[in-house]
Amino acid sequence: MLIPMEVVGVRIEMPSNQPIVLLKEIDGSRFLPIWVGSVEASAIAFAQQGMSPPRPMTHDLIGNMLDLLDTTLTAIHLTELVDGIFYATLNLRDASSTLLTLSARPSDAIALALRTKSNILATSELLDQVGIEIPDQGGAEGGTGEESQELERFREFLDQINPEDFAG
Repeated sequence: MLIPMEVVGVRIEMPSNQPIVLLKEIDGSRFLPIWVGSVEASAIAFAQQGMSPPRPMTHDLIGNMLDLLDTTLTAIHLTELVDGIFYATLNLRDASSTLLTLSARPSDAIALALRTKSNILATSELLDQVGIEIPDQGGAEGGTGEESQELERFREFLDQINPEDFAG
């Protein structure tokens, strides 16, 4: 089963100064932290903030190529974690409605999905394996104070973990 995800943002895990992209279940309370490189973290943050550089970055270029080739990125799938490495696929549909699947690094897939406004989906198995549950504190309709508390609890959790904690 595939679960819709949204990008919460890019954070820096301390003390290693390693960038992490944080994803959250759209209709749930589990988070998925994925360690990424600094270049990819910047690409994700730029796309999330709607920033366009004066010249296309790699992910912009790929998005432009897909448009030119009349191909749509329908979704990305975050599929598994093997030996501490996350895996993803790009799911494409070309002009003749042929479905194509390409293997991709999750960081590249997320950066491209944000630029093309494509769905980000994670397998339930992946979320069961490494998703981190941060229950909603109930009450009102999820105002900004509640989101801040949720992110603060997540940051506290991140302060206590290392990438090796997720190695199979």
